[in-house]
Amino acid sequence: MSATARSDSGAAGEQHQNSQDRGAQDSEPHHLREPGRTHPDPGRPESRSSRVRPYALTGGRTRTRHQLLVETMISVPNYDAEFATGLLPESRSVYESARRPISLAELSAILSIPLGVIRVLVSDLAADGAVFIHPTGHAYRYDHDILERVLDGLNKLSA
Repeated sequence: MSATARSDSGAAGEQHQNSQDRGAQDSEPHHLREPGRTHPDPGRPESRSSRVRPYALTGGRTRTRHQLLVETMISVPNYDAEFATGLLPESRSVYESARRPISLAELSAILSIPLGVIRVLVSDLAADGAVFIHPTGHAYRYDHDILERVLDGLNKLSA
């Protein structure tokens, strides 16, 4: 067997191992695991570099499952300390900060995390039922006929 053939089979084996690692990683929700880790390590210290790239916190995701505007308010309806300890530091900060109603803009400013990242983290927490997303005015569909009737009624009152 030539050296080239041996190196190709080694690369194929390495690719197979990497795909197995990714499969193990995908079984755990993204906001519960650190980038590059395949299994939780409870003995690992919590500190991480402050230079973690924002896309690493979201796994490169930019889309959310919910419509989250800058003014969207969120809150934690039933705080669970045990759930909080299993979150990544950034998700935990969002979860802890939302113990009182807070907007996405406030979260972004207070935590110094880009708004796009906050949206993805909040969406993940909401998908788990950990945070409640309060409806915004954009979420309501107004019936044009009802609004006209209200306006007519107000005009009659003032006449």
